[in-house]
Amino acid sequence: MSNTCKLLNIGFGNFVVANRIIAIVNPNSAPMKRLKEEAKETKRLIDATQGRKTRSIIVTDSNHVILSAIQAETVAQRLMSEVMEKSVKEDEE
Repeated sequence: MSNTCKLLNIGFGNFVVANRIIAIVNPNSAPMKRLKEEAKETKRLIDATQGRKTRSIIVTDSNHVILSAIQAETVAQRLMSEVMEKSVKEDEE
């Protein structure tokens, strides 16, 4: 088994280590807006939107909050395809 870390494309040439992701959420609810503001105040916010509208918020195990301009559903699908690919490779070994 290799110790390579899979990167997840979150749009516009930005990547996150896939196995560090805890949650991918929609940014439109009040609790998510508060989460974003609290992360900004505590210097844990990473804006990967390239100036575009925030369409998903990614929470990592290091308690960082990452903003992405890609829809939450799209990011989740990309993450699931990474997980499925990893599972198939492990089954082959």
